[in-house]
Amino acid sequence: MPVVHSFDPPERFVTGTVGEPGDRTFFLQARAGAQMVSVSLEKQQVAILAERIDELLDEVMRNTNPDTVVPAVAPYGLDDNAPLEQPITEEFRVGTMTLSWDPEDERIVLEIFPIDEEIAVEAVPADEPEPEEMLLVRLDAAHARAFVKRAGLVIEAGRPSCPFCGGPIDPEGHLCVRANGFKRRLSED
Repeated sequence: MPVVHSFDPPERFVTGTVGEPGDRTFFLQARAGAQMVSVSLEKQQVAILAERIDELLDEVMRNTNPDTVVPAVAPYGLDDNAPLEQPITEEFRVGTMTLSWDPEDERIVLEIFPIDEEIAVEAVPADEPEPEEMLLVRLDAAHARAFVKRAGLVIEAGRPSCPFCGGPIDPEGHLCVRANGFKRRLSED
């Protein structure tokens, strides 16, 4: 039976980073009282998770009964711009995530599983083993929109994108493939 870190609902559920742009580690962090869990993941996983939560909430807005209240944007007052809580102890590295809507409780249900190194290296077995650990987070729609808003800000806080190739620009510049290898730098104002 897996260890389930359950937050229903969390007092705080955010994404954040540790490190400098270009060398950041991304985390999801959930807290309820004295219980706090931090899991690490890739920037792309944060972006996809935020996008899927937003899409799911938009779909719920369109396709559910009028009594279901789903805000179109993060409600005022739910912004959480505080840094990740310390100490950050990584429980596991995120592999897969599932996302669903519970119509009974009107909540987003997020299940986060660790990456399985054996499956990542080998072919997927016919009978997938049960994960040893998981993070379960249930959020109301307003807090889910606030999570999406913060995730967007965290992602954008990294290195700026090259307007020509879309690749990240380091402070020293980068070799732009669309400029025939010329090194592009950030304009210094």
